[in-house]
Amino acid sequence: MTGLRLGPLLRYVDGESAGTATIWVETDRPCTAEVRCEGGAHGSSRTFLIAGHHYALIPVTGLTPGTTVAYEVLLDEVRVWPPEDSPFPPSVIRTPGTATPGSDTAELHVSFGSCRWASAPVGEPDPVGPDALHTLAAALTADPGAVRPDVLILLGDQVYADETSKATRRRLAGRRDLAEPPGAEVADFEEYTYLYDESWSDPQVRWLLSTVPSCMIFDDHDVIDDWNTSASWLAEMRTRPWWQERILSGLMSYWVYQHLGNLSPAELAADKLYAAVRAESDGTERLREFAVEADADPACVRWSYRRDFGRTRLLMVDTRAARVLAEGHREILDPDEARWVREQALTDPGDRDHLLIGTSLPWLLPPLVHDAESWNAALAGGERGPRWARFGEKLRRAADLEHWAAFPTSFEKLASLLAEVGSGPDAPATVCVLSGDVHHAYVAEPLWRSDQPRSRIVQLTCSPVHNSIPLSIRLGFRFGWSRAGRRLGRAFARHGRVATRSVTWGKTGGPWFGNQLMTLTLRGRAARLSLAQVREGDGESGAAARLVTVDERELAPE
Repeated sequence: MTGLRLGPLLRYVDGESAGTATIWVETDRPCTAEVRCEGGAHGSSRTFLIAGHHYALIPVTGLTPGTTVAYEVLLDEVRVWPPEDSPFPPSVIRTPGTATPGSDTAELHVSFGSCRWASAPVGEPDPVGPDALHTLAAALTADPGAVRPDVLILLGDQVYADETSKATRRRLAGRRDLAEPPGAEVADFEEYTYLYDESWSDPQVRWLLSTVPSCMIFDDHDVIDDWNTSASWLAEMRTRPWWQERILSGLMSYWVYQHLGNLSPAELAADKLYAAVRAESDGTERLREFAVEADADPACVRWSYRRDFGRTRLLMVDTRAARVLAEGHREILDPDEARWVREQALTDPGDRDHLLIGTSLPWLLPPLVHDAESWNAALAGGERGPRWARFGEKLRRAADLEHWAAFPTSFEKLASLLAEVGSGPDAPATVCVLSGDVHHAYVAEPLWRSDQPRSRIVQLTCSPVHNSIPLSIRLGFRFGWSRAGRRLGRAFARHGRVATRSVTWGKTGGPWFGNQLMTLTLRGRAARLSLAQVREGDGESGAAARLVTVDERELAPE
């Protein structure tokens, strides 16, 4: 009998007109994968083969807007989900109702975060504390009537190709000598599958991802720490004999496990690569050819995408693969990517109450960190001569100085775009930049030196979902927001001859440290933000870990 190896993951859900959804699965052999819903909605798809693994992305049609229906997954007509002995509530597809201007629309709950190591195996102590996704799933299981996210936005580092667990290292050691490069890091597509097995097979997280739609984008650890930091970094990596297989496998696995589910059924139907892979008896070589092209010319593929949730628009922006790295021309987004982001942000302004821009890397950092990165970019670019340039490149790699601030032109372009979006007669109530990466959470708000936009514009950073941060880094981030830190940052900027920024900003919340999730609750033009952190359970009393709200604020009142 065909088995369900991984999934199901509920990915795309659309409640407009004829409701549609997509559900991703991995099976242990070729089959026809089918989804059947209460009320008659259904869909099926034949699996496709990549590197010995079988996958399907099942389009579900016939869903009624504004309803919640349970579903089951069948492989070759045999039900495999939910399991017969499942302790969890039914997996459901919940479709939002059609939104109209001025209507009494339902609330939209958008939860987000980044940086997640897989949960520790059952019965083993977790060195970084309970996983926020695991804890959320446990809470929803205990109280099925509780408010749950309408969408979960995962902002990078869904897997760690360069920081593997003990369990994964044992699997790696079973197929090659870990004394040879890349050692205990993953080397190829098969080893990437180990990471997803570990990350998505935890029972609570598996159920959560089966019933809450998810949007994903990669960050550096999905491939390797500081991926695409600079042109010299990339040139050096390409000299390493294991690098090509790592980058190709990273792009291939991302396409299969994360990217496909980000697309709507209409986008999937128009995707030539998806059609070609499904048409082949084995799509591995065709997907590998695509990865070779994407590595050689990042501008030939767009990983960024747009999702509309009624009158809320989400732009998920690739800030890793889309970079221009040549010194003197550095941009965090290549010209076509930047043009696409601009078009999507400005299209149909009257149809939006809120604009969300998902970027794994924060646009606004602690001021000291921002100025240090801008200073470093100037040095590495030759502003102070070749000796300083060599020092700047070494420091850039050692200190991970490669956020938006390290691409000053791109930083200013985004500032200009946000001001333009927020200043028109049909400006949204809020423009929220959603980010992760930096292993803590905070709220920051910009002030323009020229006219302030009408929209409430905020940087919302939430990380990690399940990871750690050393005490020294915690202290560094706190200092980065302080007055003394700001003064030191300005000194760096003066030394690097850095141009004056068009915006200033301050921290209006945080920093918060720990495993955590942020949630935006959007209703009409109102917006409320909450931050929930995981609190350890009491082992002696048997109390479970729980999510505790540590901050709540109105971004846009009723």
